[in-house]
Amino acid sequence: MHALDKIQGGIGQLDQKALFELLGLERDNLGAFDGSWFGSGEVTPVHTPIDGSVIGTVRQATPEDYERVVARADAAFKVWRAVPAPRRGEVVRQIGDALRQAKKPLGALVTLEMGKIRAEGEGEVQEMIDICDFATGLSRQLYGLSMHSERPSHRMYEQWHPLGVVGVISAFNFPVAVWAWNAALAWACGDAVLWKPASKTPLTAIACTKLAARVFAANGFDPALSALIVGRGSTVGDRILHDRRIPLVSATGSCAMGYRVGRIVGERLGRTILELGGNNAIIVSQHADLDLAMRAIVFGAVGTAGQRCTSTRRIIAHRSIYEKLRDRLVAAYAQVRIGDPLAEGTLMGPLVEPSGVEEMMAAVERLKKEGGKVVYGGERLSGPAYPGTCWVSPCLAEAKNDYTIVQEETFAPILYLLRYDGLDEALAQHNGVPQGLSGAIFTTNLLESEAFLAATGSDCGIANVNIGTSGAEIGGAFGGEKETGGGRESGSDSWKAYMRRQTNTINWGKELPLAQGIKFGD
Repeated sequence: MHALDKIQGGIGQLDQKALFELLGLERDNLGAFDGSWFGSGEVTPVHTPIDGSVIGTVRQATPEDYERVVARADAAFKVWRAVPAPRRGEVVRQIGDALRQAKKPLGALVTLEMGKIRAEGEGEVQEMIDICDFATGLSRQLYGLSMHSERPSHRMYEQWHPLGVVGVISAFNFPVAVWAWNAALAWACGDAVLWKPASKTPLTAIACTKLAARVFAANGFDPALSALIVGRGSTVGDRILHDRRIPLVSATGSCAMGYRVGRIVGERLGRTILELGGNNAIIVSQHADLDLAMRAIVFGAVGTAGQRCTSTRRIIAHRSIYEKLRDRLVAAYAQVRIGDPLAEGTLMGPLVEPSGVEEMMAAVERLKKEGGKVVYGGERLSGPAYPGTCWVSPCLAEAKNDYTIVQEETFAPILYLLRYDGLDEALAQHNGVPQGLSGAIFTTNLLESEAFLAATGSDCGIANVNIGTSGAEIGGAFGGEKETGGGRESGSDSWKAYMRRQTNTINWGKELPLAQGIKFGD
C-alpha cells in the first residue's frame, strides 16, 4: 500500500503514524527552530477536536529559547537581504513545489488538528501553493517610482529594501495559510520570518517549518529564515511585541488581541499588520438570484463551522423575500452533514475546542434574552457520531441588528437573519457594526450593485457582488477596516508592508542648488 493511501478515510481508518512520517513529525516534538530543533519548556499535549484524543505533544519554548531563535533569524536576514530578489523568488518557488508534493498529508493534518473538513484542509494548502507562485513572480517586480526633480541635473527615484525579521502570530482557524500569506511575501522581499503559531495547532506549524527549512538548506541558505517558536503568549508572544529586532508584526486574532498588539508594537514605533474580527453581512435584494445566494450563504455560514474571520454572520434580506429565504435556509441547514471531517461527504466538522461550544451556547441564550428567536439548530451534539465535546448544530436565528450579541463576533456557526425595506436601510445595517472585514450583496440590479460598491456603500475592506463573504483569492489584498484592524495581506501591493521605502536623489551636475529655490550664502 502506498503511504498516501494510509491517510484516506475517516478518523477511524486514519493511519496517524504514516501521516506523521510523511510530514517528518514525531509523537513528541520540539517547539523551537533556529536551524535546529530544540526546546526546554513544558511539554503540552495536542488534542484533535474530532474526538478529543491526544495526537502528539510539543515541548514549548522558554524566554531563553526565544532569544536564541531571534538572534539566529536576525543573522540569517542580514545575509538573505543581499541575495538578488529573483534568486529569493526561486527559493520560494521551490517551497511551493514542496507544498504541492505534501498537499494531501498536510491537508489531512490541518483537518486532524483543527477540525475543518478535508476539502477545506487541502484548500488551505492550495492557498499556500498559490501565494508561493504569486511571490515568485513578485520577486521580479519589487519596483519603485522615478520622479522628476525640481533641481537641474538631478535625478530622483525611490527603491524598496528588505525590512528585517517579520513576526507572524497566526490563529488556529487557518493554521498554515495565514503564515504562508506573510512568509512567502516576506521571503521574496528579503526578510526572515519568525512564526508563533496558535497553541491549539502547533503540529501543522512544525510540519510546514520543516518543509521550508529543507528547501532553504538545499539551496545553501540558513534554515533560520523560517524560524519557529511555539509557546504561550505570556512566555514568547509578548517578547515578539516588545522586540525592536522585529520591525513588523503581523497578527491574526480577536479584536481584543489586536488592540493590545497595536498598542505595544506602536509604543516602540514598530509596524503592524492586524487581521482581526469580522461580522460579515450579505444583503439579499428582492432582485437576487436566490439559488445563487443560497449556495453562498450556506458555505459562508457553515464552512469551517463558522470559524473563519470571513464567515457570514448576518443576512439582511428584503422584506418581500425574507420568509421565502428563511424557509429555504432552514431546509438547507437540515441537510448539512455534520460529522467526522476526514470522512467523504461531511460538510461541517467540530468546533476547535470545548470553550468554543460554551461561547456559542452563551451567545444563543443572550440572543433569546434580547428578543431573538432560534429557527434552527444552535444545540450541542453528542452520541457515537459526535465523540468528544466540540460538536454543535449550526444555528439560524431571527434578530435585530442593534442587539448587543449581533454587534459582536461569535466564532461559531450562528447566522442572524435581519429584514430591510429600502437599500439605504440595508446599507445602514450592513455598516452598523464595529467590524469591517467582508460584505456582499446579491442582486441582479446594476444600480444596487454599484451603490453597494460606492464610497457611500459598503465600509468593508472586501466588498462583493453575487459572491459570498468567504473564499477570498490570494491575488487581492486581504483585510478590513474599523475593528478588523486595517491591515492588508496576500495580493495586490501588500508586499510594500514587508519592505522599507527609500527616496534617492543623485546630483550629476557641478552645482548644488537647494530645493524650493532656497538660497544659502553667496
